[in-house]
Amino acid sequence: MANRLATCSSLYLRKHAENPVDWWPWIPEALEKARAEDKPIFLSIGYSSCHWCTVMEGEAFSDPEIAAFLNAHFLPIKVDREERPDLDSIYMQALQLMSGQGGWPLNVFLTPDDLVPFYAGTYFPVEPRFGRPGFLTVLQRILQFYRQEKDKIEDMKGQILAALTTLSDLVPEDHIPPDLLRSGIPKIQPLLANAGAVQQFPMMPYAQLVLRSARFDPPEGIPGSPTALERAKERGMALVLGGIFDHVAGGFHRYTVDPTWTVPHFEKMLYDNGQILEFLSELWAHGIQDAAIERAVRLTVEWVAREMTAPAGYFYAAQDADSFARAEDAEPEEGEFYVWRWQELQDLLDAETFRALQQAFFLSPGGNFPDRPGCIVLQRRQGGELPPEVETALTTHLFRARYGSTERRTPFLPAVDAQSARRQSWPGRIPPVTDTKMIVSWNGLMISGLARAYQVFGEEDYLRLALRAAQFILSQQRHPQTGSLLRLNYDGTAQVPAQSEDYALLIKALLDLHQACLPRTGDPSSQYWLEAAIRLQQEMDTRLWDEARGGYFVSDAQSTPELLVREKEFQDNATPAANGVAVANLVRLAAITGDLDYLERAEQALKTFAHIMSTQPRVCPSLFVGLDWYNNWVKATLEAEHIAALQQRSWPTTVFALPTAAEPLPAGAVGLVCWGSKCLAPAASLEQIQSQIGKGQNRAY
Repeated sequence: MANRLATCSSLYLRKHAENPVDWWPWIPEALEKARAEDKPIFLSIGYSSCHWCTVMEGEAFSDPEIAAFLNAHFLPIKVDREERPDLDSIYMQALQLMSGQGGWPLNVFLTPDDLVPFYAGTYFPVEPRFGRPGFLTVLQRILQFYRQEKDKIEDMKGQILAALTTLSDLVPEDHIPPDLLRSGIPKIQPLLANAGAVQQFPMMPYAQLVLRSARFDPPEGIPGSPTALERAKERGMALVLGGIFDHVAGGFHRYTVDPTWTVPHFEKMLYDNGQILEFLSELWAHGIQDAAIERAVRLTVEWVAREMTAPAGYFYAAQDADSFARAEDAEPEEGEFYVWRWQELQDLLDAETFRALQQAFFLSPGGNFPDRPGCIVLQRRQGGELPPEVETALTTHLFRARYGSTERRTPFLPAVDAQSARRQSWPGRIPPVTDTKMIVSWNGLMISGLARAYQVFGEEDYLRLALRAAQFILSQQRHPQTGSLLRLNYDGTAQVPAQSEDYALLIKALLDLHQACLPRTGDPSSQYWLEAAIRLQQEMDTRLWDEARGGYFVSDAQSTPELLVREKEFQDNATPAANGVAVANLVRLAAITGDLDYLERAEQALKTFAHIMSTQPRVCPSLFVGLDWYNNWVKATLEAEHIAALQQRSWPTTVFALPTAAEPLPAGAVGLVCWGSKCLAPAASLEQIQSQIGKGQNRAY
C-alpha cells in the first residue's frame, strides 16, 4: 500500500511511495503531529538522481523491521532538496558542524518542539558495513539518547543553533578592503589543481573565477607555479577528454570517483552542464581553441535539445545514474546506459575502426570500471580532432546501439520512472529515468551557458533554445494571486516560492540574453530581456533584501516561517552562491542603465560579506566574481557589427551597448568606452577600443 508520498509532485518523493516507512512530506500537519506525540523527527533529504539515496531507498527504507521501528518511535519526513534548498542548506550545515563532512542522503534527527538537530548522518546500511553501523542499531541508540539524555540534547542544540546563527547573522564591515581581490584570488586558485584529489568534481564556480583572473597574470608568467589560464585549461581539457563527458551522446556526468577523471557517478545534472557550457565557451574565447572543446559544446547542446528540453521549451532537471540492463532484472545498474564491453565494441565496429578507436581512447578487455569488471568508460587519450572514422563510430554506430536510432537531433521521449522504463519497449538500451521537473535557477544556468556558446560559436540553435526557455519562465512561473516568481514546474504546474538562487541566476540569464541579442540588427528582444531583468531585480529586492544589514536572504519570512534561521547564501558549492551572482547582476545593471542605486546596493552586499571574503576566501569564489565586476566594470558603446565580433573574445567585466538617438557616438568615432563612471576619449579604431577595454578591466587589482 502506497504512503502519503504517492500524491506528491516530486519524483524523488514518489520513489519512496511504496516504502513501508510511514513517510510525511514537510508540511505543518507533520510538524504538529510530532510535537503533539513528542516524537523526534527523522528528516531524510535527497534528490531523484542521487545514487546513494536510491540505494538507501531500496535497502533501509524498504526493510519492514526498520520501517516498523521508525513508524513507532519517530515521525519520518522525506524532503526533496531540489524543492527546498533552504531546508537542505540549514541541515547540511548542521551535519557539517557535527561531523566535518556532508553529502546525500542527508539524514537528520530533530527535536519536535523547535526542529533543532541533535544527530545527523548520510548513508546508513541495513547491516554494518563500510565502517558504518546498521541503521536499526542507530535508530535504537538515538531513541534511547532522546529519552534519557535531555540535558545533553539541550546543550548540543544550543551549540548547533548558535553556530548556525553565527553563519547567517553577518555584521557588515565599514568598508571593502582595497586589496581584497588581489589577496583573495591567489588563495582560491590552488583549489582547481587536479593533484591530490580522490574524486574529481567540475567545481565550475571556482573554474570560472580562475579563468577570469587569467587577465591579471603577469605577461612573463608566475615563477614556479602554473598561471591561472594554465589551471583553467587543465580543468577544461580534463572535462572534455575524461570519462566525465559522454563522448557518444554529449552531456557531462556529475563527477568522477577517481582522481584521473575516468569513472563518473553517471547522473547528468542540468546545473553542471549549463555552467560547463559557459566555462568551455569562455575558455575558447580566451584562445584555448582545442577541437575537443568545440566538440563537447556541440554534443552537449545536442543532448540538451534531444533529451532535456520539454515540448514547452524549458529544461528538465536531471537524469539518473542507474538503469536496467534487461527488463527482467530486479535492480538497475549504475552507468549501464553509458558503458561498453570489449566484445560489444568489436561486434559493432569493423576491425580497422576498432583499432582507430583504441588509438583515440583508453580501451582494455578488462575494462576500467573497478566496481563493474569488464565495463569500459570511454576516455580520450588526447585532444584535437578525432579521426573521421572514430567520429562516425561514436556518433553513429555506438549512438545507434544505445538509442536504437541515428537521429541525434530528434527529441527523445524521457523515461519518467524506473518501473515504466523497464516495462516499455525501447529500440536501444533501457534509458535512465529523467527528472522532468523545471527548476528556475538551473534553467537560468543553462540559458546563460547557451547564450555564451552562441556568442562564441555563432550557432543560432544555441540561442533559440535559450530564448524559448526564458520565455516559458517569464510567462508561466508566476503565482496566480500574488504574481511572484515560483521556483518549480511539474508538468505545466508552477509551484514553490522562488528563492534567492532562482532570482539571481534568472536575472543573470536575462542579462546574458540582453547582451547576446544586442548585436542582432533589427531584433527588439534585447530591450525586452533587459526590462524583464530590471523588473525581476525589483522583486528580488522587495522580497529578499536585508534592509538592516545588506545581502539577500535565501527565502522570505512569510513563506518559510518554520526555518531555524534566515540564511544568506554566500558559500559556493556545485552551483554559484546567490549573493555572489546578485552582486555581479547589480553592477551589470548599473553599467547598462546608468542607475547607480544598483551599484550602491552591490557595495552594501560586499560590505556584508567582506569579513567572510577576507577570512574564508576559499568558500566564496562567486563573491569575488562580484567584487571583480564592482572594481573593474567597463561599458563599451559601439555599432552592432563591432559588438558581435568583440563578443567572440573574453571581456569578463564589460557590458556592451548600442548608440542611441539620445546618446549617439561622436562624429568619426568607432566607439566610446567608460571605466565605471569615467568615460575615455572616443576611440577611432577597434584596436583602440580593445586596448581601452583591456586596460579598464584590469585597473583595480
